[in-house]
Amino acid sequence: MYERNVGGLDRLVRVALTVVLTVVSVVALANGQWALGGASGAGALGVGFNAVAGWCGLNALCGIDSTRN
Repeated sequence: MYERNVGGLDRLVRVALTVVLTVVSVVALANGQWALGGASGAGALGVGFNAVAGWCGLNALCGIDSTRN
């Protein structure tokens, strides 16, 4: 369906960012900070999708392909 355009170091950075955003989201929600928790949770879902699927819409629009790095 989509051609992979996320790989190598880019993919590892996205996995690490997903973990960080998930922790921020959980802590923020536990402290009642709904906006921060929701925004960081949504970011974690988006970046996590990029890392797992190996495809990023923004990369596709900009013509960036990190699979060959």
